[in-house]
Amino acid sequence: MKLNKKLGFTLVELLVVIGILGILAAGLLATIDPFEQLKKGRDATLRNTVAELADAVTRYNADKGQMPWGTEDYAAAQMGAFYTDGYLSDLINIGELKAGFWDAAKGNAHRVYIGGSADTVSVCFDPESKAVRQDQNTRYGSEGSTLGDADIANCITSGLCFWCVK
Repeated sequence: MKLNKKLGFTLVELLVVIGILGILAAGLLATIDPFEQLKKGRDATLRNTVAELADAVTRYNADKGQMPWGTEDYAAAQMGAFYTDGYLSDLINIGELKAGFWDAAKGNAHRVYIGGSADTVSVCFDPESKAVRQDQNTRYGSEGSTLGDADIANCITSGLCFWCVK
């Protein structure tokens, strides 16, 4: 007598396995949150940009004995205005910043704010990601002023807190 055994899986078994894998993939996707990861990446890039710009202004001050804007206060302005005013061009021309700094940074220039006085500089950016909004350095206004406890509590939802290098 010959047995007729078929090797393989039935259609129902395959559908059950595919369904389980789909549920696991959806759960993993919700855990990872790819959009939040993209926001974190953009914020990391801006952290580097902000730190590089603050260092350049500090080096300029150490070398020239004054800030790029002179002895007056420089009210918080977006990085695009800093470029238009010529201060960023000056930092690039004297070698404090790389030649391609503006080209690399201009896509996010609207999120970066620069302010200062005759002897201080604050360079801040508006974070997108929840993780950076909860960071200890995200406790400032756009001009670099320290916020009160009530304002800090609203940072995650309001977007009114900035990450700063001072």
